[in-house]
Amino acid sequence: MAGRMSARNLKVLFVAAEVAPFSTVGGLSQVAYFLPRALLRRGVDIRIFTPKYGTFNESKFGTKMLAEGLRVPTGETTIDRPAELICNVRVFNETRKSEPTVYFLENQEYYEKRANVYGYSDDHIRFGLLSRGTLEFILASGFEPDLIHANDWHTGYLADYLRNAYQDNPILKKISVVQSVHNLFQGNFDFAHASEMDYDDGKSDLASFYTDRFYKQNALKRGIINADVVNTVSETYSREIMLPEYGWGLEKLFKELRGKLFGVLNGLDYQDFNPATDKILKNNYSAGNLRNRTENKLDLQKEFNLEINPDRPILAISGRLDSQKGLDLIISCLPFILDEFSIVQFVALGGGDSAIRDKLIELEKKYPGRVGTHLMPDFVLPRKIFSGADIMLMPSRYEPGGIVAVEAMRYGCVPLVRETGGLNDSVVDFDPRQNIGTGFKFKNYAQESFLVAVVRALETYKNKHVWNQLVKRAMSQDFSWEHVAEKYLDLYTRAVEFRREALLPNPPGAFRQTVV
Repeated sequence: MAGRMSARNLKVLFVAAEVAPFSTVGGLSQVAYFLPRALLRRGVDIRIFTPKYGTFNESKFGTKMLAEGLRVPTGETTIDRPAELICNVRVFNETRKSEPTVYFLENQEYYEKRANVYGYSDDHIRFGLLSRGTLEFILASGFEPDLIHANDWHTGYLADYLRNAYQDNPILKKISVVQSVHNLFQGNFDFAHASEMDYDDGKSDLASFYTDRFYKQNALKRGIINADVVNTVSETYSREIMLPEYGWGLEKLFKELRGKLFGVLNGLDYQDFNPATDKILKNNYSAGNLRNRTENKLDLQKEFNLEINPDRPILAISGRLDSQKGLDLIISCLPFILDEFSIVQFVALGGGDSAIRDKLIELEKKYPGRVGTHLMPDFVLPRKIFSGADIMLMPSRYEPGGIVAVEAMRYGCVPLVRETGGLNDSVVDFDPRQNIGTGFKFKNYAQESFLVAVVRALETYKNKHVWNQLVKRAMSQDFSWEHVAEKYLDLYTRAVEFRREALLPNPPGAFRQTVV
């Protein structure tokens, strides 16, 4: 595409409901931490905008007042509710250029008096305020970005306001928008089962914050419609969401707008996730000295009360215990695997569904010394599992990103995954004839398909030379944020160009091409 601007001339405002280390709930906060830093190193003037929640540690992250008394319209026209909400904007790291500047939207009622980031009945108001507050901040601050990078449904209102409520504003109408879809959760309202009366086509004006209609207006849908570019967190997922089984009611919209739909797999921080330097591990190692990894396996066996034996293949799961993650396949097949392969051990880490927890506890009792569990969230044990287990099981029903497979590979734990979403994009299926691949994949969500993949992995494990080559290939993959930043920079420049074309007196049909 001709005429793209240089990264060093690009100004971006990254807007997200959570940003590590200030507010951390899920993977979005990590993306909001690592991606802006990687783009900053490429010369992009990227800054972050996020709410200042009640859990914010002011003594640790000192901020200063930047904009006091910011008036954010609510869309209200009656005297019962305020037409404007008064907010402040504080700034962190305004002068240091090695990290992005972060702006925090302050509001006592909707952010500072709340103990959590999500989970309130008025979340639609809280994030409607974030979306519109972002635009009012731009008008008040003097920072005029070329592009806004909005994330998930919380900021989906933003593109709608920008293109409709502010369509004639000479500053805002020039700004392009990239809408990232990290998952298809769309808010507190059940949009998938909305009645005909409550259905939101995404094209009407946004209602007042305080109305029942605003609650039933689909922010994610509106962000997708009004953004210049939409991306999901893997290329495969960007295609899957055009199908009814993955689209959560938005599949027709994604298919209609596929020309502006792209996929970029999330990255990994290779300095933090580094088996050669990780202090959590019993013994450090690299792809060049896999013998040092054995000590971590023995340490993991001790941690989970398993038989201490370096020759035992360890299967593992790590993460949320949820049916989405394919736990029903694992639990139904594990007794057969453990009975037929008497050398196999299994460890499980994570919190979640109580019924799944109970079944894993039953397996631990039935197979003492071979099954070990830690059925609650833990921030240390995942890396011990990655460094000591042999095979990471991820037979997910769907998986937008699948970062756990990338983390496992970094530590030499071979992923066994279903061909879906980011798992399909990050793992190359092992081919014994050509001796290529980084893991094991299967297609159909069925016990038989999962079992075939497990048997393939266990049979390959018997050949230590071939297995070590497989492990080395997995550890050598490049999923760094530096690599990911290049792909986002391409999306940014595309979005800016699309917006320029749209503002021409007689705009041509903007070029669209879905990444496959």
